Amino acid sequence: MAGGTTKVVIAALIGNAAIAVTKFAAAAFTGSSAMFAEAVHSVVDTGNQLLLLYGIRRSGRPADAVHPFGYGKEIYFWAFVVAILLFALGSGISIYEGLHKIADPHPITDAYVNYIVLGLAMVFEAAAWTVAYRAFERERGNTPILRAVRQSKDPALFTVLFEDSAAMLGLLAALTGVFLSDRFGILRADGAASLVIGGILAVAAVLLAIETKGLLIGEAASDDLLQSVIGLAGQAPFVEGVNEVRTMHFGPADVLVNISVDARNSLMANEIEGEVSRLETRIKAVHPEVSRVFIEIQAARDSAGQIAPGDVGSAEPA
Repeated sequence: MAGGTTKVVIAALIGNAAIAVTKFAAAAFTGSSAMFAEAVHSVVDTGNQLLLLYGIRRSGRPADAVHPFGYGKEIYFWAFVVAILLFALGSGISIYEGLHKIADPHPITDAYVNYIVLGLAMVFEAAAWTVAYRAFERERGNTPILRAVRQSKDPALFTVLFEDSAAMLGLLAALTGVFLSDRFGILRADGAASLVIGGILAVAAVLLAIETKGLLIGEAASDDLLQSVIGLAGQAPFVEGVNEVRTMHFGPADVLVNISVDARNSLMANEIEGEVSRLETRIKAVHPEVSRVFIEIQAARDSAGQIAPGDVGSAEPA
């Protein structure tokens, strides 16, 4: 998973870095506000991908005495920083440039340069978007797209997908603004396009911030994994009943599982110890993303306090 996500981020990094230079050159040559906003957008995206790569690298460090659960959440922190930068720099500068151009409109010179650069940028962005979308498709399976985004625990992947989608929409806005200004003499259309680009980036940034905030403060694993763990625990020979299951993601593929079960009174302590070890091994074998399993043993009690597969609501994390 990490390797595939890294490839997606690198593909986006190369694409954005390649077109950022050409956009700035075109903006300086033609005086287009929309093109300048797009150039800033590409620079911000390039910086964001560097931050995501840094976060991926940092999150792979092993656990130590200071961080006994590892550094997996570093990728969530850096993805949140990306959302802030996208809003503050990408959106803020684009909106400022658009307002300035509307207040003081001037014609675009040699607009054909903008058309060429925007066309090439669309090709590069489409290629990067395709790589990100294919990776996202492999992850989501048959899950609806919006639900898959909400359930995804890999912020690097959906951040790149969001940014590339925003980039495609921004390029269309820039092309429209340049065309209206060049062909119809609507000089303020170029500035208006810059405002639209800023708005698109602001929306993308807010959505990213909402998604990464939940991961940063701790999100439970998927309902499918939760149901599976409940079923595996309930099938264990020493378990009389499952009381509670709580999970938390410490990284895209780093899940903590806490289980409280009632043990059968007929079993000896040494027998339960062996069964607990086998249950832990079984859960990790079925779900490789589960890195830690803690099992709390209680004396058998009335089944009214127990949960069964299908009763997910009783097993949700606090």
